[in-house]
Amino acid sequence: MREQTWFHRRGALTGSGWESVVDGSLDGWQHTGLRIGVLNDGDVLTLPDAAEERIIVPLAGRFTVDVVEQGATTSEVELTGRASVFDGPSDVLYLASSASASVRGAGRFAVASSPTAQSRPTRYIAASETPIELRGAGSASRQVHNFGTPQALDAARLIVCEVITPAGNWSSYPPHKHDEHVPGQESRLEEIYYFEAARSDRSTRGGDAAFGLFSAYSSPVGDIEIDAMVHTGDIALVPFGYHGPAVAAPGYDLYYLNVMAGPDAERAWLITDDPAHAWVRESWPSQTIDARLPLSAMAGDHDHGETR
Repeated sequence: MREQTWFHRRGALTGSGWESVVDGSLDGWQHTGLRIGVLNDGDVLTLPDAAEERIIVPLAGRFTVDVVEQGATTSEVELTGRASVFDGPSDVLYLASSASASVRGAGRFAVASSPTAQSRPTRYIAASETPIELRGAGSASRQVHNFGTPQALDAARLIVCEVITPAGNWSSYPPHKHDEHVPGQESRLEEIYYFEAARSDRSTRGGDAAFGLFSAYSSPVGDIEIDAMVHTGDIALVPFGYHGPAVAAPGYDLYYLNVMAGPDAERAWLITDDPAHAWVRESWPSQTIDARLPLSAMAGDHDHGETR
């Protein structure tokens, strides 16, 4: 299918008070979901019972979440949030599949989701608990916040992380795929990319023009073609195929939230690089991590990795 099927500009998926809604009502989509909410003081958005696990991620601003389980409000969770996605990790809230919630506050937030009949306990994850990883090397260096990966969170299906790519760098690179079940090598995962971009000097002048680039292309499993200039609020859906790179234009830092889940029994994030470009990963041991990383002082200690 072509770009217009799998790539959506900001607001193109609006619904029920949400700026964007990705769910099973979209043709060919079944394992993952995403909602982007925008609140002013006094506004409330609700997350009704839906037999799905969810992670509430502040993008900009702070929020209060009233959690309801078994028909009663069980907790009122304060999410301190952050000024922007480029200011380090945020605290987040994992909602049990048996829970509903309402969100109030001021700012922008995301809700990553996946349908499941399994239930894990609702859990608050402080920003200080988020594992921060520096991946790649050289101009392929990027910063990853792994609050919702299998190593950091006990979830039924969801795999969620966010990636910050400094101006001029490439991420989701080498291009890779996860659309076949190959034990120990590759897992089947639908993936959502939600993008934001900002001037690297954080000036607001011309900030709406901030952009990056994103590509996805076909694999033996299915046909897909995305070659897009991406701005804040844009969403790419990757049901199959090779995807990457995501490129931060010079002068602009790029952020994306990744939401993944799939039909495999094991909750695992296993990928296969495009063989034509796999050699690039092998060159990283001889290079250093971009000295601009980590972008936030909150990063503290960090791990080096080469997974993505």
